[in-house]
Amino acid sequence: MARLLSVNVGLPRDIEWRGRVVHTGSWKTPVRGRCVARRLGLDGDGQGDLAGHGGEQRAVLVYQIESYRHWERQLRRSVFVFGQFSENLTIDGLPDRTVCIGDVFRIGTAVFEVSQPRVTCYRIGIRMNEPAMAALLTSSGRPGFYLRVLQEGDIGAGDEIVKLREANERMSIEEVNALLYSSAHPRDQLERALRIDALSPGWQGSFKALLGSIDAGATSGNAGLAAAAASSAAAPGFRKLSVASIARESADVRSYVLEATDGEPLARARPGQYVVLRLLQADGAPPLFRSYSLSGLPSSERYRISVKIEPHGLAGAHLSDHVRVADVIDVSAPRGDFFLEEGNGPVVLLSAGIGATPVLSMLFALSDAQSPRQVLWLHAAHDCAHHPFAVETRRLLRSLPNGRGHVCYSAPSAADRIGCDFETAGHLSRAVLEEIGIPLDADVYLCGPTRFMNDMKLALGAIGVSARRVHMERFGGVEARTPGVVDAARPAPHLPAASTLTDGPLVSFARSQLSVRWNPAAYGNLLELAEACDVPVRWSCRTGVCHNCESGLVSGSVAYSPEPLDQPAVGNLLTCCSQPTSDVVVDL
Repeated sequence: MARLLSVNVGLPRDIEWRGRVVHTGSWKTPVRGRCVARRLGLDGDGQGDLAGHGGEQRAVLVYQIESYRHWERQLRRSVFVFGQFSENLTIDGLPDRTVCIGDVFRIGTAVFEVSQPRVTCYRIGIRMNEPAMAALLTSSGRPGFYLRVLQEGDIGAGDEIVKLREANERMSIEEVNALLYSSAHPRDQLERALRIDALSPGWQGSFKALLGSIDAGATSGNAGLAAAAASSAAAPGFRKLSVASIARESADVRSYVLEATDGEPLARARPGQYVVLRLLQADGAPPLFRSYSLSGLPSSERYRISVKIEPHGLAGAHLSDHVRVADVIDVSAPRGDFFLEEGNGPVVLLSAGIGATPVLSMLFALSDAQSPRQVLWLHAAHDCAHHPFAVETRRLLRSLPNGRGHVCYSAPSAADRIGCDFETAGHLSRAVLEEIGIPLDADVYLCGPTRFMNDMKLALGAIGVSARRVHMERFGGVEARTPGVVDAARPAPHLPAASTLTDGPLVSFARSQLSVRWNPAAYGNLLELAEACDVPVRWSCRTGVCHNCESGLVSGSVAYSPEPLDQPAVGNLLTCCSQPTSDVVVDL
């Protein structure tokens, strides 16, 4: 008979970690007497990161004394206390290899149902003083599991754990855990897991994404962990393309049409994706790497990029001053997870300034397909002289049966005509969005300066557009994800403060416009180097498990230490456990 050995709770606290402050609920201590289990957790317990822990599906975390003994042997420690693994219930019995999703148990007067395996993150490594602990738990098949509370009641140490019923589809915690995190994702096992109604929605979504990637013919990557990164991966390396034409689009924007020099077809982009250019400088300085959205109709014959020539922009000035028709430029394959999704619902293309480029490609694609979808083009510019693609967008909108547009000029000139060149004087705002009438069920594709995008995201939310329908492209890099780290100032990317001379590989962060030599004595992986440079990054486990850090490998090669549990998609890398073995360009 399984038995409850200890009930452990703890409220979140702030701790020091690697020069940062982390808010975490990983420290749990045993309860004296009995405790009430409620729908959202135990009395006296809390989580520091509700995005990854807690809630109805993850109300109570369970770990087994058998696994305690295993880790005492593996880690050569013998000072574990109840709650050591951040669990709420320490139990004797019910190992992960036998307990199944959907099993229902009574403990005391409460009733629980097994909902999913534990999802590990870096904070268990802090709690255990073992940085690799997240990977060790997951790869060992001993992650522990979560319970949802079916009937609230009181529980206490010494209570028997009585099985009330079993799930019809028997899949153990160990099996379900391996199905997501290992490199094996058999279709029949994915379908089997999805027949388990008790499996939490998050895990169901991961398995549906894996099935979708199989149906799409994907041969690499783990869409269950990083669907966007896996679906937008591109082959690394640069291809030499010739400049076929150059056109002036506005006072400060020029378009460059690029074609293959070898007659072979180009990789076809999805509307909204971008390419990375490698621009070689004549003075022997490191090459410039810049990401530019494709602004034309997706094609395997030619790419069009449109570049804003900034007064102090090195890459724009290089293109403007030195690149001419027939010149050859190094160009990556199209990449990026900001692209027009298929569907029948309304679409809003919302941009400011040069942010029009990716959504213009979407407008081209919708026009080319003669899409019957409602399409609303919203654009903000300074005035007519600084309004690129004005004639082009009007033509494309007229070609759509349900297309309409609205342009705002923040400072129209005396020659600019309202109702012809633009519709509203001033800035795009919540009031303008309400006046125009944004369909609340529309998918919104948003691109422009950071402040503009943040303002528009808030305005869209205020009028009732769901955040999940708002897709944003950030030219300057990814939206950072550092779970649990207390917000602090995020300076612009820069060279590392403690940089030392080294002849290591050159690491270029393409979106952050930064290149730095790799120093293995200072950094254990590319994630640590990016953090030292304040390059925006995403991560959670930091040990090659979760794939939150999966990013594009534009060019070059890396080695892994530790080896990830499942490899990223070809053309991507995991920054948290990779080290460069040659000069690399990373899409960050």
